[in-house]
Amino acid sequence: MNYKQRDMFNKRFDGDDYKDKRDRPRLTGQLKRIWAYMLDGNWYTLRSIAEGVRAPESSVSAQMRNLRKPRFGGHTIEKEYMGGGLYHYRLVRSAPWPPGLDVPAPNVHSE
Repeated sequence: MNYKQRDMFNKRFDGDDYKDKRDRPRLTGQLKRIWAYMLDGNWYTLRSIAEGVRAPESSVSAQMRNLRKPRFGGHTIEKEYMGGGLYHYRLVRSAPWPPGLDVPAPNVHSE
């Protein structure tokens, strides 16, 4: 993991019921798993991401919103309608990282 990734994952979350000591480890773990899962730039449904990272779909949706926020990297999450009320999503990193520092994420896909 490079310095920009470490900084991205070392941020406070927010919310009405957020308690840093209680919630940060769980939410940071979700964010890291979702980031690693989507890092390849492929398209995924919310359900496939949730199953792949072992998190509820609502949590995946919330973490994708976090990835869009400047403090979590300001990344683009593209959304495309597939039909029948189903969408799929793709992560586009906000900027490439310096050569040699971009360590690929582990292969977390079971597909």
